[in-house]
Amino acid sequence: MNPNIETFLGCDSSYEGADIVLFGAPFDSTTSFRPGARFGPAAMRHESFGLETYSPYQDKDLTDCAVFDSGDLELCFGSPETALADIQSRAETILSDRKLPLLLGGEHLVTLGSVRAVCQRHPDLHIIHFDAHADLREDYLGAKLSHACVIRRCHDLLGDGRIHQFCIRSGDREEFRFAQAHTELHLFNFDGLKALTEALAGSGAPVYLTIDLDCLDPAAFPGTGTPEAGGITFPQLLEAIRLVCRTNVVAADVNELAPMLDHSGASTAVACKVLRELLLALSK
Repeated sequence: MNPNIETFLGCDSSYEGADIVLFGAPFDSTTSFRPGARFGPAAMRHESFGLETYSPYQDKDLTDCAVFDSGDLELCFGSPETALADIQSRAETILSDRKLPLLLGGEHLVTLGSVRAVCQRHPDLHIIHFDAHADLREDYLGAKLSHACVIRRCHDLLGDGRIHQFCIRSGDREEFRFAQAHTELHLFNFDGLKALTEALAGSGAPVYLTIDLDCLDPAAFPGTGTPEAGGITFPQLLEAIRLVCRTNVVAADVNELAPMLDHSGASTAVACKVLRELLLALSK
């Protein structure tokens, strides 16, 4: 593990001293509409220096946290399985050193590599999933490894009762039928999240938090490949992150920023702030 040349703001701990390790997965080869998410991790690092390390939302500062930024993986764009294996290997290394892996995508498929690593160490893992899309297709145009299928592939690993989906407002009919039988799906908003997090916190169950930033309304976050009207607000997302981080979160990711799709830079700024707040909420 070598320090990255350009780190996310305030994430300059040594690897040995870190509690949380950032790593980027700049991959978007299965994107079904507008590509560009592969540039998200680098853009977030570069633009993070427009923020302060201090959060008035939580009265915490990144300078008081132990976060190491290991930079972006060099991934094979022509092979999703090869890319996922590299992501899994990096997550396994971080977990074996008793640190929390925080993955920056990239398209949402990258989550599967990290989840593969985490569920080997935590077979009773629960996934909390924020997204506009159900991502429960069995395949997309014949491909089972697609950002449209990532939560279905996670279900293959975890089974029923351990995937909790929020803010979902898009998907085909079969995805919603599958969700009724196999996942806990909450349409449009975070209704039910408080009760869920209280139950998970009480049980001590390990939790993986995956945030697809298109859960936000396009008015707040247009810079993404598949924007969906009717999303949540930025303050709602921050409150949801703080709730989830009261549970035993063992790994997390933030994905689907496509920075060049919002030339104002506002979407990248939003993504940076979401990441800052997530890091602070995870830091104990």
